[in-house]
Amino acid sequence: MTDCPLPTLIPAPLAAQEAGVLPATIRKWVQLGHLHPAGKSGRAHLFRLEDVFRAERATRRPAERSAR
Repeated sequence: MTDCPLPTLIPAPLAAQEAGVLPATIRKWVQLGHLHPAGKSGRAHLFRLEDVFRAERATRRPAERSAR
């Protein structure tokens, strides 16, 4: 049996900074179902960074997709 490291969970403000969006965008992605919290710390939602990047890619405008 191999040891698999647990994913690092980060709070919404840090997730927004890493994705290059505003914290309000993270909240909107959650409201729209593009992103789901992976945990909580007190009242704060925590997210997996890979989930944040996946939501960012899924919500990118078509013009932005072709430019990259």
